[in-house]
Amino acid sequence: MARVAIVTGGTRGIGEAISVALNGAGYRVAANYCGNDDRARAFTEKTGIAAYKWDVADFDACVAGVAQVAAELGPVAVIVNNAGITRDATMKKMSRAGWDEVVDTNLGGCFNMCKAAWDGMLERGFGRIVNSGSINGQAGQYGQVNYAAAKSGIHGFTKALSQEGAPKGITVNAIAPGYIDTDMVAAVPPNVLEKIVARIPVGRLGRAEEIARGVLFLVADEAGFVTGSTVSINGGQHMY
Repeated sequence: MARVAIVTGGTRGIGEAISVALNGAGYRVAANYCGNDDRARAFTEKTGIAAYKWDVADFDACVAGVAQVAAELGPVAVIVNNAGITRDATMKKMSRAGWDEVVDTNLGGCFNMCKAAWDGMLERGFGRIVNSGSINGQAGQYGQVNYAAAKSGIHGFTKALSQEGAPKGITVNAIAPGYIDTDMVAAVPPNVLEKIVARIPVGRLGRAEEIARGVLFLVADEAGFVTGSTVSINGGQHMY
């Protein structure tokens, strides 16, 4: 029976590429989203992958969402915590709400989804969790203390949870994308983006499909000896 995978933030950008790659590899994929119904509908029409709406920052919604996917597709074996938001500002201008929203979604969402799926993975003696960190969680970034803190927290979260899962057949790993050619990066002013690309040794932005390739490796049945690791996919911009 095909393994069931949930990809949060799975209908656009990097998440869409991950959902499509997993589907192509034979997984039964549930692509979670929160806000854009039209985009999710178009995604499902294009890919045939079911989209499920809930906010990963809402613990009860995550529990209900995982239960719904399990009832409709089968036991959840793979969680890819990809959902993330930005609310960039310097410390002088950042509001408490801007801090809370980013930490609750990016880091809190990882806890919520892992907690919702964890008992089932323990019972079945198998699980694959991949959490999306960031180059900016490794190196920091001006105007992103909220985002950098949340993503850095994901790296620590991954290392700690991997120790709980390792004896039970559950691996927990992270990916740390660099600057990828997505809508989020496209919103960066061109003069700033030009400077970013100039610092990437391979001389270009990454592609979402290149991140998906790393996820496919980490979730494979054959990757059971890889846990607690962070795979940096950043074109050589930051070596960690």
